[in-house]
Amino acid sequence: MPNQRLQCLVLSHVPFENLGTLEPEVARRGFTIETVNAPTALFPLAEIDNCDLLVVMGGPVSVYETDDYPFLAGEIEAIRKRLDAKKPTLGICLGAQLIAAALGAKVYSGKQGAEIGWFPLQPVHAGEIPQWLQPLFSEEIPVFHWHGDTFDIPAGTWHLAKSDRYENQAFAVGDFALALQFHPEVTALGLENWYVGHTCELNKRGIKVNELRSAAQKYAPALEMAAAEFWKSWLDYIL
Repeated sequence: MPNQRLQCLVLSHVPFENLGTLEPEVARRGFTIETVNAPTALFPLAEIDNCDLLVVMGGPVSVYETDDYPFLAGEIEAIRKRLDAKKPTLGICLGAQLIAAALGAKVYSGKQGAEIGWFPLQPVHAGEIPQWLQPLFSEEIPVFHWHGDTFDIPAGTWHLAKSDRYENQAFAVGDFALALQFHPEVTALGLENWYVGHTCELNKRGIKVNELRSAAQKYAPALEMAAAEFWKSWLDYIL
């Protein structure tokens, strides 16, 4: 009987926030990739319990808006169950906030305002950066951020990264889950979809698309290379 292929389940909130640079590495390892649209999903989902890797993507809603977006409560509970089972899980931006909420931490509107653009990561404790995360720590390679909410670091997790504006940028849960407030997965081309999808927010905040595009052209190629190394090392560590 042939070996069953590994399964990667992606919980998506908006189509243009996708796996990006993570997808080639996941595919290279022989995973099949299934994407579920979280806002219309009927939680609980057996796929979340059974997949080999769960990736929870970003989106423009807030974790605490469950009255307006009831699916969030089911999604948080599904993530909580998976984390209790210590199964490989990754959350990016909203996905990180959902992991924080699933672990009982507070998620709230950031007091420092929206963090949108390219800014470097900083270690929380010098000399304590895990080897698999090191490719993303460089003043010459800022990472992409797009968030207005932030979270407290859940009890019992490993606080990994901060930025000048927000203290809580990444945490690990044991050796099986990772929450990233920032976006290591983006490419300059892929961000063109973000500029369209988030045009109302950009206009409201007075952020110029051309400035974001110029920064992406400058920084995205180096981030893609660093992220490729990071994804490989992290998946080696977690799987």
